[in-house]
Amino acid sequence: MTSVDLSIALPEILLSLWAMVALMAGAYFGKDKLAATLTWATVAVMVLLAVMIGVLEPETRTGFGGLFLDDAFARFTKVAILLAGAAVLVMGMDYLERQNMMRFEYPILVALSTVGMMVMVSAGDLITLYMGLELQSLSLYVLAAIRRDSVKATEAGLKYFVLGALASGLLLYGASLVYGFSGTTRLADIASTVHAGEQLPIGLLMGLAFMMAGLAFKISAVPFHMWTPDVYEGSPTPVTAFFTTAPKVAAMALLARLVFSGFGEAAADWGQILAFLAGASMVVGAIGALSQRNLKRLMGYSTISHMGFALLGLTAGTAAGVQATLLYLVIYVTMSIGVFAFILSMRREGRPVVQIDDLNMLSKAQPAQALALLILMFSFAGVPPLIGFWAKFTVLAAAIDAGFITLAIVGVVASVVGAFYYLRIVYFIYFGSEVDPLDSDVAPVQRWMTLVAAAVTLLGVINLFGIEGAAGLAAQALVQ
Repeated sequence: MTSVDLSIALPEILLSLWAMVALMAGAYFGKDKLAATLTWATVAVMVLLAVMIGVLEPETRTGFGGLFLDDAFARFTKVAILLAGAAVLVMGMDYLERQNMMRFEYPILVALSTVGMMVMVSAGDLITLYMGLELQSLSLYVLAAIRRDSVKATEAGLKYFVLGALASGLLLYGASLVYGFSGTTRLADIASTVHAGEQLPIGLLMGLAFMMAGLAFKISAVPFHMWTPDVYEGSPTPVTAFFTTAPKVAAMALLARLVFSGFGEAAADWGQILAFLAGASMVVGAIGALSQRNLKRLMGYSTISHMGFALLGLTAGTAAGVQATLLYLVIYVTMSIGVFAFILSMRREGRPVVQIDDLNMLSKAQPAQALALLILMFSFAGVPPLIGFWAKFTVLAAAIDAGFITLAIVGVVASVVGAFYYLRIVYFIYFGSEVDPLDSDVAPVQRWMTLVAAAVTLLGVINLFGIEGAAGLAAQALVQ
């Protein structure tokens, strides 16, 4: 280990050190006395690290003997992960305090999970890949069941743990096959055994398929999606918001790193697998959400469908496709943060509510929030000219350019079907039946995060706030 190695992994080291310091402080000074302070401090650390990573842009570097990569792709996704995690921590504080769930372990688990995600996107080796994935997953299992007095939360945590262990087993088995047939665990060395125009050896192909199955579970792709609606509904709402954002970016980035860095010359083989995952996810997610009345379950199925759209870009197997996927993920996370900030604020007589029917005539009681939610729902549905439309347009264009025309048509149909349940929410907001209004004492942070997310969704069509260029550089760093 050299000073260069340490400098490459400095953000991960700093966040890990902070998590350990926070853990000791919380344990020493008493149960939950420092919960709010530790949460705000964790937010500050994560934002500072995101700024540091975004400002300092060194050339592509490799550390720890090729185990850890620092390139534009890793930096782009790390910034997205850190900012998403910080946003979720901020907007969930009021909810946790009102529900007497504010524990000092919560921000520490989020921080440790974020460290795992950052390791995942910088993985240059199958061992590093698995180490980051498990650090993220173990923290998420605990977060899902952090409300110990809730049967639903316990059930969600148990389901997530059991199915996650199965997915990890599939991934490990696949990694063992890849190692056995290639003789190495480094992605760069695995790539040297894959030759363009030649069919992958059956052992490598099976190993890659098992690894992709394990990662498909993490991104809620069909047919490994069965846990998503139940875990989303049972977990505390701030935890559900976290599941919806940062982990999806990390898992999708890790999948992209695996197929492009390790098997880039075999795009014809893994492209078929991704095409199936994308098509099935778009369709199942869109249809599954049609009958949902619980907003958190609806967002679970929505996530499945949106991950299918994000997979469209990777299916193309080109730099333009990766760029489209990165843009889609950033836009999706922004919209999700806005929607979950609103869901966290939903209360009637002090009691949290999450049913679609609870939105009836929201426009009368909270017109600004209603308008913001309308914009976000239209953007989720892909209504032009909102930023959600351009997100879907870019991934569909990448798929068509790569020859996946049928898959693009499936995406368009799924988007039309999905528009129904988004527009149904808008209908309830403006034309629903008269019901007791939601409590108006919304936390300022939640109110402003919903409004800001809607404003970004509306104004982002001008130039995407410069993210398109950064996503392009990240894609070029991955697809060489």
